[in-house]
Amino acid sequence: MTDKGTAAYGAESIQILEGLEAVRKRPSMYIGSTSSAGLHHLVYEVVDNSVDEAQGGFCNTIKVVIEKDGGISVRDNGRGIPTDMHPKMNVSALQVVMTTLHAGGKFDDVSYKVSGGLHGVGVSVVNALSSSLHVEVRKEQSTCTQDYVRGIPLSQLQEEKCDLQETGTTITFIPDSDIFETTEYSFDILAKRLRELAFLNSGLRISIADVRTEDGKNRVFQYDGGITSFVSFLNENKHPLHHPPIQLTREGKLEDGSFILSDVAIQYNSGYQEDVFSFANNINTVDGGTHMTGFRSALTRCLNDYGSKNNMFKKTGQTFSGNDVREGLSAVISIKISNPQFEGQTKTRLGNREVKGVTETMVYSGLEQFFEENPAIAKKIIQKCIDTSAARQAARKARELTRRKSALETASLPGKLADCTVRSSKEAELFLVEGDSAGGSAKQGRNRYFQAILPLRGKILNVEKAPLHKILNNTEIRTLVTASGTGIGEEDFDLEKLRYGKIIIMTDADVDGAHIRTLLLTFFFRYMPRLISEGHIFIAQPPLFRLKWGKKERYVFSERERDAVIAEDVGSQKVSIQRFKGLGEMNPDQLWKTTMDPETRHMLEVRMDDAVEADRIFSILMGDEVEPRRLFIEENAAEVKNLDY
Repeated sequence: MTDKGTAAYGAESIQILEGLEAVRKRPSMYIGSTSSAGLHHLVYEVVDNSVDEAQGGFCNTIKVVIEKDGGISVRDNGRGIPTDMHPKMNVSALQVVMTTLHAGGKFDDVSYKVSGGLHGVGVSVVNALSSSLHVEVRKEQSTCTQDYVRGIPLSQLQEEKCDLQETGTTITFIPDSDIFETTEYSFDILAKRLRELAFLNSGLRISIADVRTEDGKNRVFQYDGGITSFVSFLNENKHPLHHPPIQLTREGKLEDGSFILSDVAIQYNSGYQEDVFSFANNINTVDGGTHMTGFRSALTRCLNDYGSKNNMFKKTGQTFSGNDVREGLSAVISIKISNPQFEGQTKTRLGNREVKGVTETMVYSGLEQFFEENPAIAKKIIQKCIDTSAARQAARKARELTRRKSALETASLPGKLADCTVRSSKEAELFLVEGDSAGGSAKQGRNRYFQAILPLRGKILNVEKAPLHKILNNTEIRTLVTASGTGIGEEDFDLEKLRYGKIIIMTDADVDGAHIRTLLLTFFFRYMPRLISEGHIFIAQPPLFRLKWGKKERYVFSERERDAVIAEDVGSQKVSIQRFKGLGEMNPDQLWKTTMDPETRHMLEVRMDDAVEADRIFSILMGDEVEPRRLFIEENAAEVKNLDY
């Protein structure tokens, strides 16, 4: 028998983690990860508690501040966490909430009718994963405070009588650097979540301030129109087919008799993209779930039924597919239920089985009634779907030309692609290079084992202004899709078939190069968004200058860096300065050393922290509307870094 060690394995080997030890031992079980996503999730947990107060009608203002020390404070004007003695624990209810998992006021239907935080682990997890936390509760003409270090109370609850102007709770915490990979908060990521919450809770005022610097950012969100305002915001820079958005609000009962509220806002535009966001008890269910499935089924069925009933189909038996009815659709689905079943503590997907049928019924009945009362709008939407269906049929043949059967297949690869040898997508890299000249240098300078080169001729089609069948008829885009292996669009995209773990955009450091890069990013964002969200898209950073003095040389990436090197390192020595106007001007060995060698190169990873804001910017910069683009240029002209004269 193989010796597997001499250590005894008995009852004494079984560990019981007391209190919040389990959270610190396995933080990812509670907040998803210890990366930036988990770090920001701490704030969401605290804010969600304040929003639950707002949903109950006890709070109308929430203030979030990124403090100078990098910590976060969240203040609301709700009822305040209970501070009286807990009958079973012999400590204050506040301390129970702050230090005990699965303790809270959300396990019954009395304190909160609906809530996002149903596991009772939110604020206690934040406490456990913070190097320090201070809580202040204002209620009953007194202020109660308590301090914690890594979840452990430093003292008993401190109470001070005072003349209160408002009740509420303030929680201030500093994330533990021993737990998290980074402790630096992003204003934009937090602002995105707070904006969503303001949209979802009509009239709630949520502010965020960043005081880490003197010129820190400030934003205030308050939308009296609720999710209708959200959809209008999504279509702000597009051509809506109808005004205002369709709003459907229905109450119902689930199988167990519990309460469900379905709130849906819908507006079609003349574009080709789908922007649909789903929420359950204010939690952004980014991976959808049963409520999203129910909504989509109801939308497709209702449009098919209405079209057939009113003889709007040219061909007998014609029906729309799900994809046909979602092109140009902007929608927000928000449901409120008493006992949501989220998949995991991070709550990215709703799992309640019975929600699908109930949501489908409520959305169908509401949409059917709206169409009967507004036949002109119904006709516009149906015609949009008919046009989309015809274009989708035309796109099928073009799509077949882009399909690559497997990551190992090479016979169907585009001719201009110089593929790599390795078959592992984790190791393989694909460089998208501007022009044949740069492509030639890249092909000679690359490591053929793991680096593939795809030269792109000129500027690809602006996909923001084109339907799918025209996009797939574009040679450069078809070549790119074929090389990637994933397919295109929601209907065909399969991340498992991705041939290259890193897709690297490598263009010249000039305005034309920036434009090509923007066109490529628009394409990836609109038709392969998971390549961005899963961290597969990168931007190469080629140098602008080569400095040579004596036997030394240095590659620099900006004029400022060039001037600094000359001032600090070169001094009075004679220096030769070479300005690279394009990648094609570099020798293959220079391109390898500065831009392609994993040991020495600089690359930017493309991330999507705020999909709504990204959608807005792409619509402004790449869409049909001229006026929003002109205003954007005027507002941001002073911040331009590269401008050709």
